[in-house]
Amino acid sequence: MARKSDARFGAVAENPQIAVNREAFHEYEISERFEAGLVLTGTEVKSLRAGRLTLKEGYVRVYRGEAFLEGVHIPPYDHGTYQNHEPRRTRTLLLHRREIEELRVSSQAAGYTLVPLRMYWKHGRAKLEVGVARGKKQYDKRATIADRDAKRDMARVSVDRYKRG
Repeated sequence: MARKSDARFGAVAENPQIAVNREAFHEYEISERFEAGLVLTGTEVKSLRAGRLTLKEGYVRVYRGEAFLEGVHIPPYDHGTYQNHEPRRTRTLLLHRREIEELRVSSQAAGYTLVPLRMYWKHGRAKLEVGVARGKKQYDKRATIADRDAKRDMARVSVDRYKRG
């Protein structure tokens, strides 16, 4: 049974995912994940609801006890006025103090960085999944691709057997 408040979220409940940073999963090995809220302007939210976002070049920086999202491109809202937002502005992340401290310590470890993994809707609010990541070596990337191809081939063979049998 649907609650009355669910109708308010309409399309949001059906398609909660806004964007995924697929390159991050290829380039980095993710060790930890955090969920963060974002401080956004009205035109940014409208642009996100239209599904327009690029996480590819984004990164997270911890500075003076606050976490910031930088390098993420949210295009200006088409029907906005002269008060439209700056596409690549620095956005503040909303995290608990202990989570920010944990991110700061993790990012200072050798070889680790903070990358945005995906953005999605949760109860009508935009959320960002931040990953503590370590760069993969070339041979690690090749091994990941080989494993993925092997799993795909095994799945294909099992489907063929199921159809024939």
